[in-house]
Amino acid sequence: MTSLMAAQRLGFEPFVTSSPVELRNNWTEEEAEVAIRAAYRQVLGNEHLMSCERLTSAESLLRNRSISVKDFVRAIALSDLYRNKFFHSNPQNRFIELNYKHLLGRVPYDQSEIAYHSDLYHQEGYEAEINSYIDSLEYQESFGELIVPFYRGFASQRNQKTVGFSRIFQVYRGYANSDRAQGKGNQGTLAQEVARNNASPVYIGTTAEVLAGTSGGDRGHLYRVRVVQGATLGRGTRVRRSRMEYLVPYEQLSSKLQQINRQGGKVTNITLA
Repeated sequence: MTSLMAAQRLGFEPFVTSSPVELRNNWTEEEAEVAIRAAYRQVLGNEHLMSCERLTSAESLLRNRSISVKDFVRAIALSDLYRNKFFHSNPQNRFIELNYKHLLGRVPYDQSEIAYHSDLYHQEGYEAEINSYIDSLEYQESFGELIVPFYRGFASQRNQKTVGFSRIFQVYRGYANSDRAQGKGNQGTLAQEVARNNASPVYIGTTAEVLAGTSGGDRGHLYRVRVVQGATLGRGTRVRRSRMEYLVPYEQLSSKLQQINRQGGKVTNITLA
């Protein structure tokens, strides 16, 4: 489990301090509304939802106990609303990234997962692509019929690869951020990282602190660390800024980043050398 202090620094405290939303037996109308809102928030990537966009028919079926939470999640993902927000406006690799995030609560682990869903869509179409996540054994074991999907990448779980922890931060940009308001727009966030089978460090807040080596690091490789370094004279006045590069072995990466941070430098990029 991640400590509360670490969760606060990394920006995912709301997922540590709250429990998954579940509609158990004999649920109330208020509990149904909470589940409906949680499902919209998760599946639509925290996108603002107008009242006219709500899936009233699917909501009624859920309130009448005619469908389960799982079926309601499926209805959102198969809707024209989801298609317009994420399918028509994104390249395929970004769409697959978001499907993993929205429906399984994690990121793709390797290129084979991207290739599988790409082939599935081309051979069987949109509906089969969406159903492949929701009908999977992973979905059933993680959420079942009654739990709204949630981000699982922030905590260690069975059958979860550690590389998922650092990668989830590439697609999760804060509790108040939506998937269509991120810096890279509609570009695939993890395309190169997954193809190269490596993982980026986790940056904390707006400082140059990095959690290096938490998962998926390439031991034996050199990393190129680009730094903006400022010199300071009296009373904190900065008089010049210089750009520097360091070639750092994996084993020394964490200590080097800490040294740069102590010296007032700002890490702008870390890549394999």
